[in-house]
Amino acid sequence: MDIINVLLIEDDPMVREVNRQFIERVENFQVIGMAANGIEGLEKIRELKPALVFMDIFMPSLDGIETLRQIRQQNIKVDVISVTAANDVPTIQSILHLGVFDYIMKPFTFERMEQTLKNYRQFKRAANSSEGLTQQQLDSFMRNESATVAEPTSKLDNLESLPKGLNKATLFKVLQYLKTELEGASADKVASAIGVARVTARRYLDFMEKQQLIQVEIRYGSVGRPTNHYYID
Repeated sequence: MDIINVLLIEDDPMVREVNRQFIERVENFQVIGMAANGIEGLEKIRELKPALVFMDIFMPSLDGIETLRQIRQQNIKVDVISVTAANDVPTIQSILHLGVFDYIMKPFTFERMEQTLKNYRQFKRAANSSEGLTQQQLDSFMRNESATVAEPTSKLDNLESLPKGLNKATLFKVLQYLKTELEGASADKVASAIGVARVTARRYLDFMEKQQLIQVEIRYGSVGRPTNHYYID
């Protein structure tokens, strides 16, 4: 498969460099340009014509949402993966409405980025095939593109109230993380991934299990006590 050219738009120089290294660790991906804000990013999109834009949301001069909006209004043919610390549902819905391929929350692991890029690579390979897409392929891409966010959001919308000390934004973040962990994750792993204390993560996980948003399974290791692993069925 041909190299997939990527434009990276991120205002923090250190984060920009880390993201560049992550992207180029994945086979067939090459960063051909970088920009520090949306204005510069739009100029480089027109100049370099990348296949994929990897873009932060909170940036000076022109933020990611407005940059996305201009990309769509100008009918620029480029795919976008959003990478940001924003975790509130209104912001996420705004980004999804503008047609991103995926939405990755900071902080994230290389494995999470790699998963998205590999899925995008498969999508491009299938899209370029003369045979077209099968329903199974389309379903797989749509699950990566929207169900990882839209499905948990719709479940949260059905919750009338939350116990004191819990909020929907963090619930969403837990659901989003568990969507990437197909084998499930312990409370310790969830806490580390979303940046909260273990006891806090356990409160969210217990509540979500009672609400049937997630499932729990007891697993036994070779040593030590059994641990609960949480996953989305």
